[in-house]
Formats: sequence, C-alpha cells, structure tokens
Amino acid sequence: MFIELLGSNPNFYFMCVLIVIFSVCCHEYMHARAALWQGDSTAADLGHLTLNPLKQMGAFPIIMLLIIGITWGQVPVNPSRMKHRYSDALVSFAGPFANLMLFLVFSIATAVVLVKYPQTVHLTSSSAFGALLLFYHAAMLNILLFIFNMLPIPILDGYNVFSFMFPGVHNINQELKNGMIAILFILVLFTFDKLQNLCYLITQFAVDIFRNVLGFIA
Repeated sequence: MFIELLGSNPNFYFMCVLIVIFSVCCHEYMHARAALWQGDSTAADLGHLTLNPLKQMGAFPIIMLLIIGITWGQVPVNPSRMKHRYSDALVSFAGPFANLMLFLVFSIATAVVLVKYPQTVHLTSSSAFGALLLFYHAAMLNILLFIFNMLPIPILDGYNVFSFMFPGVHNINQELKNGMIAILFILVLFTFDKLQNLCYLITQFAVDIFRNVLGFIA
C-alpha cells in the first residue's frame, strides 16, 4: 500500500504526495477556467478558480491519496450553460491538457538540470540531485495523469472527448457503462504498474530529446 512508503522512504512519499496534489489542482483549475471561457460559471461561482486542494479535491480524496495513492478532483460543470456543442469536450480535455503541459515543463526542467549540472547523477546528497528527482517524477506523474484521464471510460475526461468524436457512444446503455467502469478498476488493480513503466519510458524519452536539444544549443 502507498502509505508504506512513509516508513521506508518518507522523502519520496511526501514528494509524490505534493506533486500529485499540485498536478490535480492544476488539472481541476483548468476545467473550471475552460468552463468559464465556454459560458458556464458554475465552478467559478463555487470558488474553483483556485489551486487550493481542499476546494479542488476535498478532504476525503486527499486522505485516500495519503493512504492508497489514489485520488481525484471535484469541479462541478453544467454543460447546458456552455456556448457550443463541442464545449463539454473542450472543458473535459482542458484538465488532461494541463497535465500534458506540466509534463513538458518538468521534462524540460529535468533536462536543464542534467545539462547544467552533468555530475548531478553522481552526487545524491546535492540540492541539484533533489531538484532532478523532483522534476523527473513530476514529469512522469503528469504524463501518467494525462494518459489515465484520457481513457475513454465513463467518469474519466477521455469519455466526454471520445463521445464528442463518436456521438453514437451516447446511446450506450447504463449497464454497459457500468461494465466499462468495472474495466477501469481492473485496469487500476492489475495493469497500473505496466502503465507506470510506460510513463517512465515516455518521460525518459522526452528528457533525452530536450537534453540533446539544450546540449546542442549550449
């Protein structure tokens, strides 16, 4: 269980917790901002144009994060108040898009540290090494959040985006939707490690590209 890291590696535990809370809050903030842009002020009226985790996530999701490493946000939107037929999909995509942008920012930050302090990987007690770990894992966790949230499964953002692209999805009955949600939980339980490994590979690939580009420029 995730909380076991608190005993074995407390620094890594708190680093992951802070990264996830910050990333989820950015994700939810972008939902609220995009909804307001598209004419729905529901989230804004309820105070969700903030990075406050108690507002964007709530106490229970934060507790779940601390214990089992799984959490979620809770920004309310009202598609009926939005301007365009694509607005709901746009608002849904805004959250994962925030995570994608954070992935790129933290990947570049990781590359900058590696280029500026190439000896960092051998100096595990240095502040630069601490920054390297923070940026690298922040990049990995954000691409993980992006990929996971874009899965076309009900309750995830990807479902609304997928539904806009393929309107026939709206005709799926509730039993099938419940089955898709069950698939989500099975995915989390049995394949999450593989998804995490994939995200590490993607992160390393991105960091290597940015590192080579920065090295060439320098």
